[in-house]
Amino acid sequence: MERVFDSEDFLGLEALDAWTEMAHRDIMPKAFRVVDGEVFRGWFDEMALGPVQVSSVAYSLITTSRTPRSIRVSDPESLQIVMPRRGPHFIEQNGRSTLVEPGEMVLLSSSRPFQSYAIGEATLMQFPIALLPAGARHIDRLVACRFPGDKGIGQLLADYLARVTVDHTSYTPPDMLRLGTIGLDLAAAVLAHHLERENEVPADSRQRVLYARVTSFIEKHLGDPALTVDQVAAAHHISTRSLHRLFQAHGASVRASIREQRLERCRRELSDPAQRHVPIRAIAARWGYPRPADFTRAFRAAYGAAPADYRRQALSRPGAGATWGE
Repeated sequence: MERVFDSEDFLGLEALDAWTEMAHRDIMPKAFRVVDGEVFRGWFDEMALGPVQVSSVAYSLITTSRTPRSIRVSDPESLQIVMPRRGPHFIEQNGRSTLVEPGEMVLLSSSRPFQSYAIGEATLMQFPIALLPAGARHIDRLVACRFPGDKGIGQLLADYLARVTVDHTSYTPPDMLRLGTIGLDLAAAVLAHHLERENEVPADSRQRVLYARVTSFIEKHLGDPALTVDQVAAAHHISTRSLHRLFQAHGASVRASIREQRLERCRRELSDPAQRHVPIRAIAARWGYPRPADFTRAFRAAYGAAPADYRRQALSRPGAGATWGE
C-alpha cells in the first residue's frame, strides 16, 4: 500500500485542507469538519487492485458530509464498504442512520448525500457500482445498513480485506488484478446475501466465493488431525465429488492443499527463532500431525530434509526463517 496522506507532514490547520484535497482526488468530493476545533490528525494508505481500491485509514474525531453539490461536482458512481477497526462510526444516508463498530461493516453510495461522524481507524473498499450484477435500485436498499463482519459470508470479506492490507508487499501486478476480482466476488456475495438475491450473482463468482469459503474453513481447521475431505464437503453442504471438481478448477486437490498448508505452517515455525525451544513433535501435533514418523516422512518429501536438520540449518545462519536452500 502507498501512504498518500499523513497529517505529520503538515502544520496546524493545513492538515485538514490537505486531507480534503486528498479525499477529493482519491475517493470523492466531501466536506470535513473537526470536532470542537481540534487540529486534525490522521493518515491514509491506498492500494489499487484493478478497478477495486482498498484503503487503510485513521483519523481523529471528524464529521464528513457529501452534499448534492458535491455529487454534482463529481460522482464516480461507486460503492464503498467501510469496515471500522477501531472507534465508532455513525453514518447517515438514504434516510437511514446507523452506528457501526469494529466487527461490522456498512455500505455507502457515492451517488447519494451522506454524513458521518467518526473517530479511529477503518478499512475501505471502493469499486464501481456498474461491476455488480445487482442493479442500483436494489443496492439502494442496503446503503447505511450494518452488516456483520465476524460471521458467515461477511467474515470472508472482512478476512480478505484484513489479509490484502497486511500481505501487500508480496503481490505482483497480475496478483493484484486477481485479488481485485476476488474482492468484487466477495462484495457481490455479501450484498446478494443481504438482498436475498444470491441467484443474481454469476455462477463463476459463486464458485470463487465457495472456493474462498472452503479454503478459509480448511485453514481454520488445519490443527485437527481428523480433518478429512468428507468433513470439508459436509461443512459446506456439497458432495465430495463437487468439492474435488471445485479444487480441480483451481488447479489443486483437496488432500494436497491440506497437506501443503500443514507442512508450510510447520516449516515456518521450525524456522522461527522465537520457537527454537518448542519440540518438533509439538509443532507437528499443533498442525495436524500427531504421529512424529508420519510428519518426518511428509516433511522430508516436501522439503528434502528431516525436520531437525531443516531447523538446525535455518536457525544457524543470518536471516533465520528463509526457505530451505535459499
